[in-house]
Amino acid sequence: MDRRHFLQTLTGAAATAVLTPELAQAAAQLRQGGAAGINWQVAFSDVDADLPRAPLKLVHGRAPKDLTGSLYRNGPGKFHRPGGSVDHWFDGDGLMRAFRVSDGAATLEARFVDTPKRRVEAAANAMVQPGFGTAGKSGAQVRNADDANPANISVMSMGGELWALWEAGSPVVMDPMDLSTKGMKTLRDDLVHMPFLAHPRRDPGGDVWSLGLSGAQAIVWRVAADGTLKSADMVSLPMASYVHDFTATKRHLIVILQPWVQDRMVMPYADSFTWRPEMGTKVLVLDKADLTKRRIYELPPFFAFHFGSAWEEADGTLRFDGCFTPDARFATTNGKAFMKGTFEPEPDPILTLVTLRPNGRATLEPTGVTAEFPRVDGRRSGDARRYTIHATATAPNTPLFHGVATYDWKAGKSDSYDFGASHLVEEAVFVARPGGTEELDGWLLAPSVNTLARATELHVFDARRIAAGPICTWRSEHVLPVSLHGVFVGA
Repeated sequence: MDRRHFLQTLTGAAATAVLTPELAQAAAQLRQGGAAGINWQVAFSDVDADLPRAPLKLVHGRAPKDLTGSLYRNGPGKFHRPGGSVDHWFDGDGLMRAFRVSDGAATLEARFVDTPKRRVEAAANAMVQPGFGTAGKSGAQVRNADDANPANISVMSMGGELWALWEAGSPVVMDPMDLSTKGMKTLRDDLVHMPFLAHPRRDPGGDVWSLGLSGAQAIVWRVAADGTLKSADMVSLPMASYVHDFTATKRHLIVILQPWVQDRMVMPYADSFTWRPEMGTKVLVLDKADLTKRRIYELPPFFAFHFGSAWEEADGTLRFDGCFTPDARFATTNGKAFMKGTFEPEPDPILTLVTLRPNGRATLEPTGVTAEFPRVDGRRSGDARRYTIHATATAPNTPLFHGVATYDWKAGKSDSYDFGASHLVEEAVFVARPGGTEELDGWLLAPSVNTLARATELHVFDARRIAAGPICTWRSEHVLPVSLHGVFVGA
């Protein structure tokens, strides 16, 4: 596929101009009216205190009897204090949630990650620390990256602990039983406060790989399943790109360097980057066994937050998928607009397959399918696979996504379910059926914010029959803000 065709596939209608603060509230009211009275702002409202464990109400269906364990999810949970607010959705305080399922019943609890950032701002009664899209304000206290760390993007299970992850600082250790915070994780004393990405990749043997970025340099982390550090090595990058996620095969790390390039260091952090489409996208492939062995592929410019698991074919061809937009507009514009009660139309992210061939040729195959938060059956991680799990379905008068889907790469078609514009659907996580071996033999667990009920819900799907709708749905008495990423830990 040539550059022109690719850009035509991804590019939708141009976004309207950013609203002035004076018009933001009026525009929000108009948009809500156009969406049949749906008030999507409840999905970005503050939680003021931890929520103790409480039962969820079963409002539809019956839970699978073999589904047992905890779905942990992380995301921003508080954005405002009387003395000042964050300027970007990504800068709210990390709020860890635990949906616990057992014997056909479910509970929900939530607890804020106790970070230095949260303690400083509680004392100041204002959101003052700098962040991804928020400049530091009077009273900010920043000695190192972890002083600004909200621990609000993702969560992983490591050695019996939960690690709350950001992307520019240390993991924060939490207790999986009561969600209490144990403190920052220092993997080695001389590497304290070093960045650790929010999207690590786990080998079939249990080792976890992650990156930490600083301009055109990266630290490559390799951590054992028990949470101890195996290695930490520095590598140089061909360009100082924004890297939120990467992918991996069994033998290689694949780092996608898109043309949102850091050319200065200012706060907020997002203002350090410039969109430079003329630079194109570079894909750096590193050999896990010897990081000095590398190969660079060239692709047209695109922006992506997230990528699916990669695999290697017998002839050395590498493949992976991602959710691509033509620029970084969401990161720079809509993440801030959400905090003003509005949002700007932008092109949908498109599920796209990337192929890297041994002869150096790299190609893109857009599916035309709206997609974000790509996940896989974890038992296929690093292996050839047929399916991608993702969020889907957008509505003209509401932000984010309203449906759940799987994409079948062999058949070239989707199996999807759309809740409608009143639901803001979060990332779906796959849970294997006990004893099952076939790909997608299991369930998808997908929370949503039901804006009409003003409640957080948890939906369970048969992963092989998405269009049939949820097998069951539980509802909380509370509404929690939309979360970002999660992990399921079986009982």
